[in-house]
Formats: sequence, structure tokens, C-alpha cells
Amino acid sequence: MRAEARIDTGAIERNCARLAALAPLCAVVKADGYGHGAVEAARAAQRGGASWLAVATAGEAAELRAAGLGGPILVMGALSAEELDVALRAGADVVAWREAFVRAVAARAEALGGGTLGAGAPPAGGVAGGGALGGGPAPPGGATSPRGVGVHVKLDTGMGRLGTRDPDEATRVAEAVTATPGLRLAGAMTHFATADDDPDFMREQLARFLPWADGLHTLRHAANSAAALGEPDARLDMIRCGIAIYGMDPFHEDPADHGLEPALELVSYVAEVKQARKGDSVGYGRRFIAERDTWIGTIPVGYGDGFRRGLTGEFEVLVGGRRAKGVGTVSMDNITVDLGDAPVEPGTEAVLIGARGEHRILAEDLAAVLATINYEITCGISRRVPRRYT
Repeated sequence: MRAEARIDTGAIERNCARLAALAPLCAVVKADGYGHGAVEAARAAQRGGASWLAVATAGEAAELRAAGLGGPILVMGALSAEELDVALRAGADVVAWREAFVRAVAARAEALGGGTLGAGAPPAGGVAGGGALGGGPAPPGGATSPRGVGVHVKLDTGMGRLGTRDPDEATRVAEAVTATPGLRLAGAMTHFATADDDPDFMREQLARFLPWADGLHTLRHAANSAAALGEPDARLDMIRCGIAIYGMDPFHEDPADHGLEPALELVSYVAEVKQARKGDSVGYGRRFIAERDTWIGTIPVGYGDGFRRGLTGEFEVLVGGRRAKGVGTVSMDNITVDLGDAPVEPGTEAVLIGARGEHRILAEDLAAVLATINYEITCGISRRVPRRYT
């Protein structure tokens, strides 16, 4: 193997158990499980107590169903007419904020088979979507979803993307759902913009959301990972956690501070070791010129694998369990590290993300160098890097 991403599904399971102890858990496995593999992540999440799964696209929902995943799945993204059909065939719940979309869901559901759609039941101990207006909140566990397509109505309380900003319009959408045969009001939702760095604005969003959502008497969900861990009042009837289930920190700090275990390691090996004499250069553009005699190790991973070129000169690798500084330009297929006066044998393990002994390299560390977020690090690991599950 050139490089592989090693996924500890037990860590995902334990992270989900930690989160599910806070509130009923919807595990977000969009973007191929944030780079971890959606199907295996979803299975681990359900073993850890996740009652729901959430994705961004209809195709992602269909992938989970094709792999045999049961339980309710929520497609959180916007859907074209073609994508709506895919979502409905997968028995997934969908999100609405316009009455026209509710009519489209009803029409397509009828055309595709009516009440046989949207009937996915949650796993044992799970939480089902709610009922009609005034029908009371969803039961806390063990319920099964009534037949019909589940629709969650979205109020935009401050993210400024999907959803209506008008609570009255959102209520009309909910009423349209409950009045339409073959549909059921399964939830009321919003999404926080600043839960990781501005809790005051998050609380403003929550204050806009609750008066509207409470009046619907259905499953209320708003909290992402940061809100679930940092704001108990935001947990409501269900939390939607993505980054935290993979053991990465939603506050861009140390995951261990919140009892989370990183689930992914990115591992390669040293393919070549050679001595660089003082004045020798390494890599494209001669961006590294040896100031002394040293040993250079070449590791067959690069930006074609998702190890970003912007890390050039600013990263470390655990080579044989010790830190080695990256030197030279990150290229498409290779990186180089300075081994100093202690060369290693070709074939020695090289850990780009992960821990060995007292040393750790976190996705958060690479994100800090790139002025980005940990999400982008694991989502960016390319498909040519095989995933191996334990």
C-alpha cells in the first residue's frame, strides 16, 4: 500500500455512545462519512446508539439503503425533481420550507407508490419522527415511524442558507404537510451558524426557533456537535452530530477535552532514504536546500491523496514513532521529510494523522496550518487512499 486511512469503527461507536447519552442522536454521515466511509460509519453509529442517520444528498441515502442500513434517514439538502425520486425510493425523510415543494413531494410519492414510501423504522430504542400539529412530541424511544413520507420543516434562524426566515410561512408549510395524505410532519429543524465560536448568536437563533417549533408538537432538532457538547438547552428532542462522532473536536481544539476518540489514521511508509549533502536541494522549486548533511526520507503520499500542497514546510510525520519535519514541496504523489542524523530503513511506517506512543498528529493540527477546519482535512482524503476498517 502507498497509503491507507485506517478507521477504528469502535471509536466511532464509543463517540456515538458518549453523544447519545446526552440526547437522542442523529449521526451525520454525509460526504462519505466525512471521509471515513459512510456505510461503515453508519453501522458503527447505530451500534453506538444513533437513532437516526442524516446525509446531504439523495444519492447518499440510497447508498446507505443499498448497503442494508435500516432506520430513519434524513436527507438535509435541497433536492431537484430527479433527486427527490431517489430520496423517496430510499424511504428517506426530506426537508421542506416551501409549500410548492410539499406539493411536489406528495405528487412524486403518489406516483412512486404512495404510503409504502418513507416507512423506515428506527432501530431498537430509537426515536421516530413526530406526528400531526397538536399531536404531542415524538416519544423518547421504541416507537416506529408511521407510514408515509416524513417531512421536516426548516426555519432559517440565522444561517442564511436553506429554510424560510418567516415563522408564519414555516407554519403554513407544516400545515400543508399534515393536511396532505401520504405525508407526515416528522420534525421541525434549524441549523446553528456559530455554535463553535459565538454561543451568544447561537442562543439568539435558539430563541427564534423555539416559539415556532414548540407550537408544532413534533420532533425538534437544531444542535450540531458544538451545540450538543456546549449548550445543553439546545439539545431539545434530538441532536445532529457529524464531526464529533468521528472523534474530531467541533471547537477546533483537542478532542480528548470532550471525551472524543479520533477514529481515523492516515498511514504510509518510507519508500526511499538518501543522504542530502550541504547545499543539495529537495523537491520542486528547490524550496528546501540542506544547510548541513542530513538524511531525507521520501513517503509516497501527496496532494493527489489529499495531503494538501499548502502544508509544504509546515508539517511533521511520525516516522518509526518519532517526529520528522517535512521538507521540500508537497507534490502530487510524494512528500519528503528530514530524518536528521538517524536514517531509517525503507519500509518504516510513516504516520501523517494519528498517534504513536507519546506523539500525536491530529487533523486539527493540519487544519491549523492550512487556516481551515478539521472537517476539510478528512473530507479531502482522496478516493485513491483505501480505507481499512477495524
